[in-house]
Amino acid sequence: MIKPKHLCPGDTIAIVSLSAGTLGESWAIHKLHIARQRLEQDYRLKVKVMPNALKGRQYLYEHPEARAADWMQAFRDPEVKAIFNAIGGDDTIRLLPYVDFDVIRQNPKIFTGFSDTTSNHFMMHKAGVMSYYGATIMTNFSEYVKINDYTAKAIWDTLFEPKPELEIPSAPYWYDDEDEKIWWSEENVNTQRQYHPELVGYELLQGSGVAEGELLGGCIDVFPELIGTPLWPDKEGWRGKLLFVETSEEDLPEEYLTWYLRGLAAQGIFDVISGILVGKPARRSKYEPYKAVWRKVVGFEAGRSDLPILYNVNFGHAEPIGVLPIGARCRLDAEHKTLTLLEPATA
Repeated sequence: MIKPKHLCPGDTIAIVSLSAGTLGESWAIHKLHIARQRLEQDYRLKVKVMPNALKGRQYLYEHPEARAADWMQAFRDPEVKAIFNAIGGDDTIRLLPYVDFDVIRQNPKIFTGFSDTTSNHFMMHKAGVMSYYGATIMTNFSEYVKINDYTAKAIWDTLFEPKPELEIPSAPYWYDDEDEKIWWSEENVNTQRQYHPELVGYELLQGSGVAEGELLGGCIDVFPELIGTPLWPDKEGWRGKLLFVETSEEDLPEEYLTWYLRGLAAQGIFDVISGILVGKPARRSKYEPYKAVWRKVVGFEAGRSDLPILYNVNFGHAEPIGVLPIGARCRLDAEHKTLTLLEPATA
């Protein structure tokens, strides 16, 4: 995998809207202003908004080719050092016919996002370039009042000052998006999220020992759109990988999670990966039910009760989140319930 160069003060980053065009809606544009100011003042970066990024939800829904054009243009632009996606959605897979994998491969750059952006990450993976699961414009870079310390440190330690090895700790706090959600609105810009002390930390659902492998995964809600396309690795493509999986803010029924995991089992993926990281559910009400599904499908049905599964990891939709470099080698220590990047996240 090609590793993009880390960011430095004075570098230019591009903002794209590869999924929903929410950033361009009049009620949401204040999120861009917050993110731009933060990127320019706190990180000392230059910001370039790509031509179609603010054309709104309807236009970008009707024109996936415009979204892809922005992405390809950002890769080709010699001034742009990193590309930050605005927000997720539900149809990024529609960009596939318009993506030039040679352009990505020949112009490796930091690319961040999560949720529906999972499809873009698998495009990056197919092109052979590492990408970064986490940190979007509308959720993290424009968090009201300030970026929480856990996410801010993760961004810095992966995208700006990569470490030879980096422990990924459990966040010391969590945010209740289910019952205490702060809605995106200009009237809430001075309302800070109320984080609660994390009393559980990482949980080991099953398995033992040490599992190492390259990180690969994303939001499981998106997997059905990827399976069967050229983006989805075959069984050998998953061999030795450390699979990371999270669920979106949607109220995904346990039955659907069961079906999705059974699909992975039927492909033989659980037979060849080294371990699994499961993101903290965005809905706390799903915390225990989802645990039961993982144990049932992987441990019993797939017969892999030996496969280490680390649960309640901070990536994806449950704030605060870190940044996972897709393609980087990582170690899951089941005995000590620790997670460590074994190489610098960026070059």
